[in-house]
Amino acid sequence: MRLHDTTVEASAPRWQRRKDARPSEILAAALETFVEHGYAATKLEDVAKRAGVTKGTLYIYFESKEALFKAVVLENVVPILATAEQLAGDRAADPELLLRRLVTVWWEAMGPSGLGGLPKLVISEATNFPELAQFWYDEVVRRGRQIFAQVLRRGMEQGAFRTVDVDLAVRMILAPVLMAAIWNHSFLACEKEAFPVEQFLAASIDIFLRGVAAPPAGGGEARHA
Repeated sequence: MRLHDTTVEASAPRWQRRKDARPSEILAAALETFVEHGYAATKLEDVAKRAGVTKGTLYIYFESKEALFKAVVLENVVPILATAEQLAGDRAADPELLLRRLVTVWWEAMGPSGLGGLPKLVISEATNFPELAQFWYDEVVRRGRQIFAQVLRRGMEQGAFRTVDVDLAVRMILAPVLMAAIWNHSFLACEKEAFPVEQFLAASIDIFLRGVAAPPAGGGEARHA
C-alpha cells in the first residue's frame, strides 16, 4: 500500500474503516470502559460510542454485555496464558529462572495495561455476577495455577526445590502479582511516591525461592517441609 493510502486510512473515522477492524476496536473500547466503570455500570452504548460504531453494529459482533466481557478476556488474557504455557513446557529450562520469567511475563503483559484492572473488577463484582467470576476462574485463575504448579513439580522432581504443598505454594507466588495489579487500580493515586512494582515482585520471588529451595547436599530436608 502506498504511503498516501496508509495516511488516509489512519486518519479516517473508525466507522469508515474496513469491517474486519471493528471487532478489535470494540474489544479495546470495552476493556477501557469495563476497567474505568466496572462491569455493572458499563453500558453497551458507551462502549459503542468509544469504539466509534453504533450500538446496532456492536450487537452484530457481540450479543450481550456478558459475551463482550468474555471476548475481552479470551482475546486479551488467554493468549498471555498460552505464551506462559509454552515457556513452562520447556523441560530444559532451569525451574528457578523459569518461575522468575513467568512472573515477569505475566506482569509485563497485564500490569501496565488496562488488563491489570480486570482482576480487581472480577473480585469486586463476583458476588453480583457469579457466572463471570466462574468464567474468569476457569479461563484464567485455574489455568494460571496449573502453569506454575507444573514448574514447581518439575523443580521438585529435579531436586531444585524441596517437597512442598504445590497448591499453597502456587497461591503464594501469585499473591504478590495479584496484589500489585489491584493496588495499581485502587490505591496508587493515594501514594505520594510511586509503587516500585518491579522491585516488589523481584523481592517477592526471591523470598519465595529461598523458601522452596532444596537444602544443600547432605544437609537433609528442612524441618518444616
